[in-house]
Amino acid sequence: MKHGTDEQKNRYIMPMLSADEIWCQLLSEPEAGSDLANVATRAIKEGDHYIVNGQKIWTSLAHAAKFGILLARTNPDAPKHAGLSYFIVPMDLPGIEITPIVEMTGMHLFNQVFFTDVRLPAENLIGEENRGWELAKDTLANERVTLAREGAQWGWGPSARDLVNLVRERGGVPDPVMRQRLAQLYSEGEILRIHSLRMVADRLAGKPLGPESSTRKALSDPHGQHIFQIARDLSGSAGLLADVGPLGADPMWWANGFLFAPALTIGGGTSEVLRNVIGERILGLPREPDPDAGRAWTETRRTKGAQAK
Repeated sequence: MKHGTDEQKNRYIMPMLSADEIWCQLLSEPEAGSDLANVATRAIKEGDHYIVNGQKIWTSLAHAAKFGILLARTNPDAPKHAGLSYFIVPMDLPGIEITPIVEMTGMHLFNQVFFTDVRLPAENLIGEENRGWELAKDTLANERVTLAREGAQWGWGPSARDLVNLVRERGGVPDPVMRQRLAQLYSEGEILRIHSLRMVADRLAGKPLGPESSTRKALSDPHGQHIFQIARDLSGSAGLLADVGPLGADPMWWANGFLFAPALTIGGGTSEVLRNVIGERILGLPREPDPDAGRAWTETRRTKGAQAK
């Protein structure tokens, strides 16, 4: 909506919003997770196509997606943030191989995606060549808001309010320490709810989505983990079982949620990265030293390779 051509908007936005066409994000790589700008997947322009080679990992729903958004390096001789471009990728193109990653919940959500001489039409470039980092930042900011909705598992599943209401329905708990933990959990949920309303008000007032999205995710991820930790403790020894929820509740969300909860503070921006963003871009603290600043991406790769040897 912000960077696409009129043709791209007309073709892709409505089927995306209706979920008739599922999309995925081809961003992270084995050596470029928290340092996303260090991606090594290459897209080399040849006539009216780009030839793409590389690997992506932790790609949610790649196996079900019709399209993906791809962050790839188009100018390796520029500094790492300056040589990236952003593409629309049909996931059925020849040369794309998708392999599943099954997490400890037993679910298959994540994937590895391999690109081998994939011919991508040049018209699938979004925005300007080598300006893809700006688009990636917009994507990540919106993603962090989406992942920080009320549901404890990145916007879906139970909330703190659901757990507190469940305890009330079961007659409460006699343990004062557990009551205090539940009160703290409820307070965290209210803080997030009010923060969400403030962000909505800012958007309605025309303010752009900025680094505040990192604040919301930095608060919501540990909160989601707290919900499932308390739910497990309320279940007693039954908390070790996959088919029993807290206080006899429907186990569908709870057991799966507890196993998935460690991922909350990793996916979509680790807690450490989010706190760096908050410190540097909101609080105005000094930036972390970057020995690669201003150096060509290829030069930094050679230096790191020599150090590894």
